[in-house]
Amino acid sequence: MKRILIVGFGDVAERLVRAYLGQAEFIGVVRRAERVSALRALGVRPYLGDLDDPATLKRLPRADAVFHFAPPPADGRSDSRTAHLLHALGRHKPGALVYISTSGVYGDCGGNWVAETRPVAPVNARAVRRVDAERRLRAWGRQRHVQVTILRAPGIYAADRLPLARIQRGTPALLSQDDSYTNHIHADDLARLAWAALFRGRDQRIYHAVDAHPLKMGDWFDSCADAFGLPRPPRVERAEAEKVLSEALLSFLRESRQLSNARTTRELRMKYRYPTSDALLREIGRARVAQ
Repeated sequence: MKRILIVGFGDVAERLVRAYLGQAEFIGVVRRAERVSALRALGVRPYLGDLDDPATLKRLPRADAVFHFAPPPADGRSDSRTAHLLHALGRHKPGALVYISTSGVYGDCGGNWVAETRPVAPVNARAVRRVDAERRLRAWGRQRHVQVTILRAPGIYAADRLPLARIQRGTPALLSQDDSYTNHIHADDLARLAWAALFRGRDQRIYHAVDAHPLKMGDWFDSCADAFGLPRPPRVERAEAEKVLSEALLSFLRESRQLSNARTTRELRMKYRYPTSDALLREIGRARVAQ
């Protein structure tokens, strides 16, 4: 049975463990001692370690494979957390590593379709740090002969990860002609993709962890509102949005792209449980009607 180390033990990691418990021995790296009992209840062996404190990683257990789900630091242009992890893994190198990155590494693509061969062009600092992490990981993999697979993920959603608070606040969306394309992946499918990448991913390969249905951001908000019987967000022109929306939200609206998952479905042989975001919303709608 493979021993698998999970670094960055959040929602996706928990879904992965629940799906594949019994098929591997999982070790979860967490920063806070209060998380230990929760991991043990899941059947995961906990390891207390902090990627911002390299001294806590000195006794990182040997593992056959690593899932690296931890985000970069909140500032700077490099990912010191990934650097610290790779240094710690150097003592007992794994056979494979899967990293969840972000589709934001492409920057604005003008709403065009994007394949994994497109050069990265990060605009915001978050994406710059992700590019740094990807480059570190791939260089390390080549040097140490470790299979490194990168999953570039967009907006992650699930029944408990929907923009309902934003909709309830009445935050406006863009008019269709001004709107940006966005891409999605259900958290369960992202966990399954990470597992598939570990066993089917090609060495040093990049995959889009997305479903097959990009849509404009305002349409996504409308669909969520409809599923919960909420008023649709008002629509405004882009110039008005620049005045009333937060800078964090504007940073997403300034980038538009449609990601192809052809390589993912072909090479990882992924069959999505939620091939479109509407599949989940229909489930929610049916459940509300049945109540």
